[in-house]
Amino acid sequence: MKQQKKRDLPSKNCLICNRPFSWRKKWEKVWDNVKYCSDKCRMNKDKMSSNE
Repeated sequence: MKQQKKRDLPSKNCLICNRPFSWRKKWEKVWDNVKYCSDKCRMNKDKMSSNE
């Protein structure tokens, strides 16, 4: 199996902080459902949505 370069991996922007984050092996099966770059952003999702 040929390895991909890090720059060629898919990426997304976090819904909370809007920072880009790249695909990780642990997200392989759930990549379509990943929305946040970190646990901190995931925990703060309710705080950010109430500020809007």
